[in-house]
Amino acid sequence: MDDIIDLATLLGNEAKKKGMLLATAESCTGGGVAQAITEIAGSSDWFDCGFVAYSNSSKTEMLNVSDAVIAQHGAVSEEVAAAMAEGALANSNAHISVSTTGIAGPGGAVPGKPVGTVCFAWAIEGHPSRTERLVFSGDRQAIRYQTVVHALKGLLRLLEQR
Repeated sequence: MDDIIDLATLLGNEAKKKGMLLATAESCTGGGVAQAITEIAGSSDWFDCGFVAYSNSSKTEMLNVSDAVIAQHGAVSEEVAAAMAEGALANSNAHISVSTTGIAGPGGAVPGKPVGTVCFAWAIEGHPSRTERLVFSGDRQAIRYQTVVHALKGLLRLLEQR
C-alpha cells in the first residue's frame, strides 16, 4: 500500500502546483483510486469527486456513457473508458480525470477479454482522452491493486506533461 500512498502524494503535489482538480470514474476498482487519493491529508485542495459506476446503467446515468457505445464495444473497452473519463469531467468541477473499467475476476471473462483485462482513460479539459488496455495477472485483489497503481501513474504523467 505504501507505493499507492507515495504515488497519491506525488500526484497531489503536482495537481496543487498546476492548480488542477481531479475526478475519478471507476468500475472494476470500486472507488480504490479515489480512496488512495483521499488517504492524503489536504486532498480536498486538489480532488473534486469520484464516481463509482459499476453497472452499465450507472455508467449511462452518472457519466453519460451511451447505451450504444456499451452495446457496440462492451463495458470493458477503451471506448467506454474514454466516455467515462469525459463524463467525469462533464459532471464535475475537475480539470483532469481517470477512468477504470475491467474484469477483476475470478469470473466475468469473455472471448478476447480474459480476467485481468482493464481499460483506462485519462482526460484533461480541452484535449482528446488517452486510452490504454492492459491485462494484469493475479487474483482479484492483485488485479485491482495493479489497476489503482497504473491509474495513479497515468494521472501523474499527464500532469507532469502540462
